[in-house]
Amino acid sequence: MTTSIDAVDVLVWGGGTGGVAAAIQAARGGASTLLLTPGSWLGGMVSAAGVCCPDGNELSPWQTGLWGAFLRELERREPEGLDHNWVSCFGYRPTTAEQILQDWVAAEAKLLWRSGCRLLAVEREGALITAVRVDVDGEPRRVGCQVVIDGSDRGDLLPLAEVPFRFGWEAQEQWNEPSAPSRARLEAEPFFSEHPLQSPTWVVMGQLQSDHLEADPARTIGSSAFPQLPAPFERACEAFGLERTLTYGRLPGGLVMLNWPLHGNDWHWGLSRAFGADPKQEAALYEEMQAHSLRFAEALKEASDGWLQLGHAFPAESGSPAPWLAAMPYWREGRRLVGRATVIEQDLLPVGDGASCAALPRDSAGVMQSIAVGNYANDHHYPGPDWPLAPKSCRWGGRWTGTPFCIPYGALVSAEIDNLMAADKAISTSHMANGATRLQPLVLNVGQAAGAAAALAVAQAVPPAHCSVPQLQELLINDRRAPAAVVPNWTLAWRDPFWNDLQHKALRGFSAQTDATQAAAPAPPSHRDAVLRGWIHPCGDGGFRLETPDGDAWPVITLEPSVQVWMTTVKEPTAVALRGILNPWGPWLRVTGWG
Repeated sequence: MTTSIDAVDVLVWGGGTGGVAAAIQAARGGASTLLLTPGSWLGGMVSAAGVCCPDGNELSPWQTGLWGAFLRELERREPEGLDHNWVSCFGYRPTTAEQILQDWVAAEAKLLWRSGCRLLAVEREGALITAVRVDVDGEPRRVGCQVVIDGSDRGDLLPLAEVPFRFGWEAQEQWNEPSAPSRARLEAEPFFSEHPLQSPTWVVMGQLQSDHLEADPARTIGSSAFPQLPAPFERACEAFGLERTLTYGRLPGGLVMLNWPLHGNDWHWGLSRAFGADPKQEAALYEEMQAHSLRFAEALKEASDGWLQLGHAFPAESGSPAPWLAAMPYWREGRRLVGRATVIEQDLLPVGDGASCAALPRDSAGVMQSIAVGNYANDHHYPGPDWPLAPKSCRWGGRWTGTPFCIPYGALVSAEIDNLMAADKAISTSHMANGATRLQPLVLNVGQAAGAAAALAVAQAVPPAHCSVPQLQELLINDRRAPAAVVPNWTLAWRDPFWNDLQHKALRGFSAQTDATQAAAPAPPSHRDAVLRGWIHPCGDGGFRLETPDGDAWPVITLEPSVQVWMTTVKEPTAVALRGILNPWGPWLRVTGWG
């Protein structure tokens, strides 16, 4: 079947991370789907924006859905593996991510992708969108559709649909969020009007010229230098030193993702220009952001005495202004839909002590509404000191991780338009909660849920607002190609044969955290694994280190439940043989099993 551009079941606007996931899943669900993007690359922050060190959902129980499928395909296609930096357990080249997404799109017969598009208008009849008018390569087209999904980074479609959305800060009095500012502060302090959104970044790619760490991979990376960079970057290296600053976002091949939040290349000024109707104002903003990131890269290049050069990561077909500049900004926040449910800060915070999770969202009848799981710790970017946020992290596997939370289906569906959904960062959240819901893994799986709901709505001839959440949950858990978690579990990895059963038990009211009676199995061996023998020492702060017979000392972490369970039994130095991935830039040994 050839999908038409004039009438489709599902129209997805925007090639963001969640938008491409929604389009793929809708087509896999049997709906004729049209994906319209302004740029020539897919994926938004995971590829075109160059944010190639994903945060959140790193533990193997939460490597599910399209996020898990994407991660495993990255591992297959990156010959050097993914362990190259210390901000994430995964690092990859943007071209690798883009090729995966384009291959997935091309494989779907019911999915048509058109790039070079511009939104013109949205047609509504009451509570339904009936058509979207777009410019496709200079030709105006009218596309009739049953379901519309905004999959853009900034919520581009929302104002044209004249649908209620949020933009900027909410006062603490609105939802009693512990980290939100008071209404008095919002009204009195210019900061909040000058910085209505989390600050975006225009990622610039560097290239390390001679990676001296590879010659001695067991060397612990230290704060090798604290150079005085020129203004406004003079404090960029003061926390970690030059070497750690550069290897923060190291990628395969010695590429370096420069997305540095500490007095680095975040951009804070005049962001409202990207949300108006003046393309000249937006272009001026983009020029300022690009120039700022290039100045930062040049400052680091000079401070490193040439160890860092500009890197070639974005080919001409990406639409990038230069091979070292991302094709688009990394938007952390934009317009946010007013949905049938809204995720607020309290919905992210753990219930109880220790490695717990947030309360599971339920409707008034007690039916669980969760369709995706995230766990990022919450993080906000503005000029000046870090914004104080309620803690939601715990020690697990020798490292810090965020505690899990759930996204309810109602956060994807417009409160006013029955067939309009959001699939990227424009889902219905508060400004405070957006700091945890905006990350790549969760957005991929939110997009998958939106696409599955769209296909279900088409199959049942109802708008998405009337879809059965239990049916959607079953579709996600039982998905043949990318089964996705709808409730958190700390116990079983995605590959465990009892994982599916545990998800279903949780939907029937059993605890997904405590009801697993099967012992979790370690990860299978990989050709990239090393085996290290020595003595593991508990460090007293929830961390561990492995001392080898030749005198090396490696911090030890894990993403595997079976290894975490064993770690809790280590109370004194113990002789071990551990299997895992050595990451000298962490530095750590990421344990996957026993030697």
